[in-house]
Amino acid sequence: MTTYHFIGIKGTGMSALAQILHDSGENVQGSDVEKRFFTQEALEEKKIPIFPFAESNIKENYTVIAGNAFSDNHLEIKEARRLGVTFYRYHEFLGEWLKQYTSIAVTGAHGKTSTTGLLSHVLSSSFPISYLIGDGTGKGHVDSKYFVFEACEYRRHFLSYEPDYAIMTNIDFDHPDYFTSIDDVFSAFQSMVERVKKGIIACGDDEQLQRIQAKVPVVYYGFTDTNDFQAQNVMETENGTTFDVFVRNTFYETFSIPMYGNHNVLNALAVIAICHYEGINAECMKHLASFGGVKRRFTEKRIGNQILIDDYAHHPKEINATIDSARKKYPNKSIVAIFQPHTFTRTKTFLQEFADSLSQADHVYLCDIFGSAREESGQLTIHDLQKLVDNSSLLELTDTKGLQKFADSVLIFMGAGDIQKFQEAYEKILTT
Repeated sequence: MTTYHFIGIKGTGMSALAQILHDSGENVQGSDVEKRFFTQEALEEKKIPIFPFAESNIKENYTVIAGNAFSDNHLEIKEARRLGVTFYRYHEFLGEWLKQYTSIAVTGAHGKTSTTGLLSHVLSSSFPISYLIGDGTGKGHVDSKYFVFEACEYRRHFLSYEPDYAIMTNIDFDHPDYFTSIDDVFSAFQSMVERVKKGIIACGDDEQLQRIQAKVPVVYYGFTDTNDFQAQNVMETENGTTFDVFVRNTFYETFSIPMYGNHNVLNALAVIAICHYEGINAECMKHLASFGGVKRRFTEKRIGNQILIDDYAHHPKEINATIDSARKKYPNKSIVAIFQPHTFTRTKTFLQEFADSLSQADHVYLCDIFGSAREESGQLTIHDLQKLVDNSSLLELTDTKGLQKFADSVLIFMGAGDIQKFQEAYEKILTT
């Protein structure tokens, strides 16, 4: 038996994949930087060893899986090459592993993680399944009927997969450090479409997705009556959202989800469509109502009269959706957006759109731009965004106490970098 060694095991996809292999009876270990990440807890619970990066971590009989954030010059990757061990990049290994199962890829510019989590929750209520969610959650089962996984379009990594089914939530221009235009993104998704073996579940309300050409059946879902699966009579309740589902214009069933906002209804509709296609009954689908959410997607905490929300939103459309959810859930509270932009190229490309989406909040605080492993700095600064957002303020990590003045409010900490440290700093002030 080999030992699987993960270079960058604290990455969200890497952490989830390591857990899947561990649950499937494999020997798993990994290495990463010393800094603590939210993905670590699950690895520690499963007693998966995590080491600091070192050449000595790589042994001759290991199978090495490297995270995509690390270049070929990384010391452990160079050592793996020198020793000639079996070596994969994350997406390459995942592409091989999922061939054992009926695989369902969940892809799209927005909504991937929430939809993957929702589908995994519903299917695992009735079947032994394996799943890989982009919030760092992974579960393996030796008798898995399905393998549900998040498939990311960045650098066209999802073209390493040949899934049985694909759910496609939307096509939008993001990752401007790699994609050149919306047409470039579309071409990547069209290439992905050609790799799907049995069927595609696509959001028919998305103009780009209506353009895809597929050799397999495409089932469309959405709010408009041209879709195969349509949501009607959407109602916000105290506990979430209720809606009716029509299948090809015939009433099918009423469903409830514990979330708010049209984007969450669409995610649920995608899950209902794939389940229906696979012959799973409506009673099983009703487990939608008990979904507990995924990490860093509208994750709530109440301290006094304030609601603190941690959310991964890092694109203008995601910010709009997150603020919309908060407004619908807490219609009588003011909304305070605390936003940390992620990557200089994305901030520059969508500068005005970020300003427009943030202005949906009642108050706005901005944190310094978070670079990334891919780009450490840029010409732009947070002041360029601040100029476009009326009455916005800059938030310093050492001075978050000003947020206390929003006594009966919802504070949304948004971003894909390390925005959590601002929330943690503020919580310390509240609890000391």
